[in-house]
Amino acid sequence: MTLLIDPPHAEGHGRLWSHLASDTSYAELHAFARLLGIPERGFDRDHYDIPAEWYTRVIEAGARPVSSRELIGRLVRSGLRRRKHETPAPRRPGRPLLRPPRLRPGDVVAVVAPAGPVASGRLAAGVEVLRSWGLEVRVASPRTGSQSWLAGDDEARAAELVAAWTDPEVRAVVATRGGFGSQRVLSRVDWGSLAAAGPKLMVGFSDVTALHQAVAGTLGLVSVHGPVAASLGDRDDRTREWAQELLFDGALPPLTGLTPLVSGRATGILLGGNLTVLAAAVGTAWSRPATGSIVLLEDVGEQPYRLDRALTQLEQSGWLDDVRGVVLGDFTDCGDAVAVRRLLAARLGQLGVPVVADAPIGHGVTNLAVPLGVTATLDADAGTLEMGRALL
Repeated sequence: MTLLIDPPHAEGHGRLWSHLASDTSYAELHAFARLLGIPERGFDRDHYDIPAEWYTRVIEAGARPVSSRELIGRLVRSGLRRRKHETPAPRRPGRPLLRPPRLRPGDVVAVVAPAGPVASGRLAAGVEVLRSWGLEVRVASPRTGSQSWLAGDDEARAAELVAAWTDPEVRAVVATRGGFGSQRVLSRVDWGSLAAAGPKLMVGFSDVTALHQAVAGTLGLVSVHGPVAASLGDRDDRTREWAQELLFDGALPPLTGLTPLVSGRATGILLGGNLTVLAAAVGTAWSRPATGSIVLLEDVGEQPYRLDRALTQLEQSGWLDDVRGVVLGDFTDCGDAVAVRRLLAARLGQLGVPVVADAPIGHGVTNLAVPLGVTATLDADAGTLEMGRALL
């Protein structure tokens, strides 16, 4: 154990404070704090604030007294120093979000089920894809809940997500599948613990849109709208190669071949996901509006009138105010494709921003991963979406 504490020189709230830190791991620091009964709310980015009257007690428990300069220097050298701009925290809509570290071979990823149950064969095939990338994959034990469409009770699914995210060895959390249920766990997640655990990657799509919105709005983190674990095995090679490139290299080529519905060029923060889930979140604490954003929309199994209803909800609620552009992915099994295209063009064309269709994103055979929360440029006339180079 290498726990460090500096003298109580920092002033605040009429008291003097020390800083308790570890130059080995956050896990060691949190375990030591729990042992002493130091409350979690005392954790600030990379250290705990310790009142002066606790200084001697903390040293007697095993912390090494050092100067403030030495404490900061050791945190910097160990790579455990977190500056304010590197810490998960809410960021205003329309601003770029904090980018979690990209993955490397040997990293640990956790596969969790925040929504619906998954067929064991599909999940096993997807896990094998992740392992073929050189990742260590930890899969949560399957559960059953009181509702057949949920992978366990809300509390259990939320606890599973929190346990995976706060595990110091886990670098990314991948959803098993969508379906329904992610929205139900949001109010049961301890977001403070997730913030304290530092920036990590959330990967998934469809119902996982609810988590993307919450991760962006509550933690201010870039997340990956991409294939869930269960779909990695039955999508095409391009889907797998694209996801691997984004997660490991942190860069992507532009999306090309998009069909212009409304001409123009715009730059904004990439945001969005499943249309129905986005509309259902409006009015909740977890809805992050499209202000200053390029919005991605996709859906599955919704008839045109239901898509119309969702678009009306987004428009009339003000969610689409100050949107910069729209990228339409797949609208799979949504009835007559011509009617769907006509509806989307008519409703979104009223926004006066560039709109493109036919992005290979969503519930089709090809589902290309994209980072939500990064700056992107949409050129409808050229049919391209440029997401820059350093995405993660």
